[in-house]
Order: sequence, then C-alpha cells, then structure tokens
Amino acid sequence: MAALDTSRTSYGANRQPSRLGTIFAMIAANMMHWNKARITRNTLSALNDRELADIGLRRDDIENIAIGRPQN
Repeated sequence: MAALDTSRTSYGANRQPSRLGTIFAMIAANMMHWNKARITRNTLSALNDRELADIGLRRDDIENIAIGRPQN
C-alpha cells in the first residue's frame, strides 16, 4: 500500500513566485478592481436622484465612489 505525504509541497517552502505568476496576479487584481468599480457604477447609476440624495450622494459622486476616490 502506498502513502502520500500531502503536508509538504514538492518545490519547497522558500521558493519565490515567478515573474510570470506575478504578472498574472497583477492582471487578475486589476480586472477584479475594474469589475468591482463597474458593478458599483452601474448599481448607483440605476438609482434616481431622490434615492441618491437619501444616501447622501449626488449623481456626480458616482464615478469617485466607483474608483474609490475619497469624497470631499
């Protein structure tokens, strides 16, 4: 009968991520940030002016909120 040790990785604990892996991780992070901003922008844009005022926003605040820029 064979036994597998699954508590250790085959490449060692001190291996640094590859440059290509880092690039893919950065691309994935940027895509997730873009998609989150797109969803926020679309959701807030669907509200009418009164609904936006109820939550303390104006229509021209939507883009700043979507991209995470602080409000004044």
